[in-house]
Amino acid sequence: MKTGEINYEIEKNIEVITQLDGLVADAVDNILVDPDKCWQPSDFLPDFGDPNIHEEIKLLQKRAEGIPDTVLTSLIGNMITEEALPSYQTYFNMLEGVNPERNLLSKAGWVRWSKSWTAEENRHGDLLNKYLYMTGRVDMKAVERTIHRLLTNGFDPNSGGDPYQAIVYTSFQERATKISHVNTGKLADIAGDTILGRICKQIAGDEARHEKAYKSFMSRIFEIDPNGAILAFEKLMRKQIVMPAVLMGEGSSNPSLFTQFSEITQKVGIYTSWDYARIIDHLVSLWKIEALTGLDAAAAKAQDYLAKLAERYMRVADRMKAPEEVKLAWLK
Repeated sequence: MKTGEINYEIEKNIEVITQLDGLVADAVDNILVDPDKCWQPSDFLPDFGDPNIHEEIKLLQKRAEGIPDTVLTSLIGNMITEEALPSYQTYFNMLEGVNPERNLLSKAGWVRWSKSWTAEENRHGDLLNKYLYMTGRVDMKAVERTIHRLLTNGFDPNSGGDPYQAIVYTSFQERATKISHVNTGKLADIAGDTILGRICKQIAGDEARHEKAYKSFMSRIFEIDPNGAILAFEKLMRKQIVMPAVLMGEGSSNPSLFTQFSEITQKVGIYTSWDYARIIDHLVSLWKIEALTGLDAAAAKAQDYLAKLAERYMRVADRMKAPEEVKLAWLK
């Protein structure tokens, strides 16, 4: 694609994104929750003002004793991913058409969304970080170094600043995060830590609301610009979805850290290749990819590619085996 064509495509996408500002503002008011009414990490953790605080912490640690090392390591990786929120908000505000004023105090729907969405997400890392600290089973300095490293390295979902691709990405990623937290909560319940199970399910509930919002944004883009929307979906899927914490080990003494974390989530069933394939299938179905008509030649090719993609990944998932052994990280 020539430079002029790229500029035209971006300009068109910006115009559509601007049309969505009212829809996004409505999502801030009706899908996100006012801070005074929202749950907070302290709702789930021992109160240090309680005279029985030491007993409460002992009970927490007793419950956490039964959590398998693999599940605990996966939970830590999820928490580290949540703690990289400064990078996510920065990225979102750099997208073309989202914050043309370059003003974080703007009343525009997209800017309000970026702040309110990341504010809700911020509680997830806060809660899991404090919970893991209290278990006494985690090498918190190693965890803190990883968070520091991940924020230092930054975040690039490989969407090229295209807001369409970014919204496909967040639709996918919010669903993936929801699945990961739901499955972690189930394993926590099995291990006997029902409080952690409740924490994970509460976080998953937030991710489900955010997923709903992003999918609705993209659904509207498909209505306004089906050719551009389906091409953006195809482009992102050809590059594959890059997980937010992929750079957690980059530049450290253990550059394979993210791979180790991913192998554990695959082995214990927290987030697997099957989940990846099912999310593709869900989005293709939700956005009615196979039913779109009147597409131009390039978009019709993208339609054919996307219609077959989930099945292709399911075949790959069928052939993939969970690793026999996994390396643990961040534990004492």
